[in-house]
Amino acid sequence: MLARTLALLFTAFLLFSTTSFAAQYSLAIQPILPQKELKDNFQPLADYLSKITGHTISIATQRNFLFYWTKMRKKKAGFDLVLDAAHFTDYRTKTQGYTVLAKLPDTVSFSIVTNEDNFILDVEELIGLRVATMPSPSLGSLRLEELFANPMRIPHYVWETNTTIAIEKLTAGKIDAAIIPTRLASTYDNLNVVTTTDPVPHMALSASPDVPADVVEEIRTALVNAHLHPDGKRMIALLKINNFEAADNSTYDGYTYLLQEVFGYDGPTHPDE
Repeated sequence: MLARTLALLFTAFLLFSTTSFAAQYSLAIQPILPQKELKDNFQPLADYLSKITGHTISIATQRNFLFYWTKMRKKKAGFDLVLDAAHFTDYRTKTQGYTVLAKLPDTVSFSIVTNEDNFILDVEELIGLRVATMPSPSLGSLRLEELFANPMRIPHYVWETNTTIAIEKLTAGKIDAAIIPTRLASTYDNLNVVTTTDPVPHMALSASPDVPADVVEEIRTALVNAHLHPDGKRMIALLKINNFEAADNSTYDGYTYLLQEVFGYDGPTHPDE
């Protein structure tokens, strides 16, 4: 009887130990696409990390950048792991203790484009005209606002939920210009580029301080070595990238200042101000 009891207790201990090591983590993706499309596009990343680490990693999305920003700065649930732009990444490392694990390859810049039959050479010509952008504080909208420092001399901003809709309205003549990722602009031969912003490091995947250190290292290793693993190769192919690059907090140092004039910002201020 005693032996049977001990055996049952040992079995229960093993079951408890096994389940305690397997945890659930959210992977937030910035709202650059409609929510369903965003989940579909990045589900291969969540599936790969779940398989490699043994944890359950689920995609978390928000309907727009305002909701995303508000929930992020209020430290709401759903931000255990985050894949997003340079300014958000640096903000969280500076104010919430996040750790950068890896990044998408290369850099990102934005271009203001017009339809080919609306040839504009200078951004000043856009004052008063309809210019589409994703809502603030998306990186594109902040870059656009940087170009028009005088609030009395700005374009008429048209908020669009994604760049696909912006390009459709542009080619249909419903707006005068749009700011879109430069790489996307290069795929169209019927658009005129007015100007291009300075590049910033591509999106980073960062981890909350609530994620255990051993899990953080598992995910970091899984990302930077994805191109060496059959499952990883399938994942990056579906994401249409070549690999994840090694990165750390210093890669994104200073980009939080882009958020400095955004409502609710509680991060560091630029040293020149």
